[in-house]
Amino acid sequence: MERLKYQLKSLEKIPVKTWSSSAEGSRHVAQSIALAIRQRQQEGEQIVLGLATGSTPIQIYNELVRLHREEGLSFHNVVTFNLDEYYPMQPDAPQSYVRFMYDYLFDHVNIKKENIHIPDGTLPIDQIETYCANYEKKIDALGGIDIQLLGIGRTGHIGFNEPGSWESSETRLVRLDALTRKDALKDFPHEDDVPYRAITMGIKSIMKAHMIYLLAWGDHKATVIKKAVEGPIAATVPSTFLQKHPNVKAHIDLGAATELTRYQAPWLVGMCNWDEDLICQAVVWLSQKLDKPILKLTDEDYAENSLSDLIIEHASAYDINIRIFNRLQHTITGWPGGKPNADDSTRPERAKPAKKRVILFSPHPDDDVISMGGTFLRLVDQGHDVHVAYQTSGNIAVHDHDARRFIEFMQEYVDSGQPEANPKAKAHYQAMLKSMESKGPGEGDTAEVLGVKGLVRRGEARAAARFCGLADSHIHFMDLPFYETGSTRKNPLGEGDIRITAELLEKIKPHQVYAAGDLADPHGTHRVCLDAILGAFELLKGQPWVKDCWLWMYRGAWHEWPVHEIEMTVPLSPAELRKKRLAIFMHQSQKDRPPFPGSDEREFWQRAEDRNKATATAYRSLGLAEYEAMEAFRRWKFDW
Repeated sequence: MERLKYQLKSLEKIPVKTWSSSAEGSRHVAQSIALAIRQRQQEGEQIVLGLATGSTPIQIYNELVRLHREEGLSFHNVVTFNLDEYYPMQPDAPQSYVRFMYDYLFDHVNIKKENIHIPDGTLPIDQIETYCANYEKKIDALGGIDIQLLGIGRTGHIGFNEPGSWESSETRLVRLDALTRKDALKDFPHEDDVPYRAITMGIKSIMKAHMIYLLAWGDHKATVIKKAVEGPIAATVPSTFLQKHPNVKAHIDLGAATELTRYQAPWLVGMCNWDEDLICQAVVWLSQKLDKPILKLTDEDYAENSLSDLIIEHASAYDINIRIFNRLQHTITGWPGGKPNADDSTRPERAKPAKKRVILFSPHPDDDVISMGGTFLRLVDQGHDVHVAYQTSGNIAVHDHDARRFIEFMQEYVDSGQPEANPKAKAHYQAMLKSMESKGPGEGDTAEVLGVKGLVRRGEARAAARFCGLADSHIHFMDLPFYETGSTRKNPLGEGDIRITAELLEKIKPHQVYAAGDLADPHGTHRVCLDAILGAFELLKGQPWVKDCWLWMYRGAWHEWPVHEIEMTVPLSPAELRKKRLAIFMHQSQKDRPPFPGSDEREFWQRAEDRNKATATAYRSLGLAEYEAMEAFRRWKFDW
């Protein structure tokens, strides 16, 4: 055990606590903060908190609000300093960090207004230097920050300290990195609306905090967490400066931990408890590292790459290679619903019943065809009773010009008939057009315009599902309530979301369910949609049909399952891949440049094809059969 701790410490220069979920980790951090607040209250003293914005700390703030409302946690002795703010930025703008903090925390607790400090994005530029110096003095006058919360950006930035920030930097005006601005697009309507500058506390300012919590949730943070925790200290990755802090701890979930050596290759850290899953992970890792097919790996390859224990404990390279090769071979199937009248002992899906009832859950109206369009087509072609359920309206992801085109079409259609008989309809269309024309940057749409945008997405989803062979009766629009806020900031999962999902499941009683397991979704919608499905299954677990229902998870436009985690792959021919592309093309409002593309410049169909081809290439490099493309799935294991 001591040897393991030493090896971990030599690799991980920042202590890391990994949680099974972001919710669990957020609760722990919030309760640690609450304990510190109460201790200071007992001593009659103030506590100074350094706060962050963005999606990362939201669940922490939600828990602090709950503790205030339900357990009497008082904030009367709390003083806060926020890390940063865009510049220029009005405090009431939807993207303002002032508004963010009041929406998620300050409006819901009894903190004194004079104790809240957030960088001022409205100042004339010639006053900023003096303002920033005074910001530092206020922190120092209070004895420094007691607890600092930090997220981490994909460039490795903390606060808005971008690559190249110096260790001695203090609060100042900075220019934002191009990648940071792209990541911020999810909160702004257009790229030109994202500010180029921000006011931020500096590296030195952050390092003066007495205690620092570095937070990261999701697969998309895994690469940068590895750099921050295991990499060399460098100004090109500003978060690595935290390795010098005497009291810092990283709290991350399993997704953000996947690139750390202890998870990616634990045999490099210490002794392993070898089970079949870990053996598969090691063999795939070794094959990919040496660029050798699995069946060509030798005892020497294992011994020279820290895997000699595996050979000693289990078998020769020859035996292990064959075992893992066969395991991966058995994940490949052209029958995602199960092959009728076939031996299913080594197949990923059951042969019976031969025709299954299937629900494809799609968080956004295009995730079904983007993520598993080829499998969708296979399931329908092979005669299964397939239903598709669009969990959210996707209404905020429609450009104004697309909505305007449809509104004007309806207006002209009415006018071409009996215009004198439709004054109310004409006025209604005019009001919608006027509201879009008068809308400021980042301002939300009216309910009527959102309704039109939702109808645009519905029409596209319906067209794609029909293209895949579904009848209208098998196309379901759920419009889960958590999503319907009209902005990128969504509500937490609620009972209504779970109830709607449970009602659909109970109505169809599926043998197979497909759901999005792509938690790298930068907007968080996939996570909530998966939780709604899991919550619904928890409600229904006493129903007889549930025991015979398998839940398969696909990933979306951001990441794919690692090969060793894949439990079913569906190969696609060139013709099938082209047909999948045509299904994606039905979503015209998302073509070329969707409103919230994330950081990837490629169109969604390009991301999907590149990902599917990469999976096929990975299988081929391991020595398996060569295919044009592959869609991959993992099965969710219920604990009942």
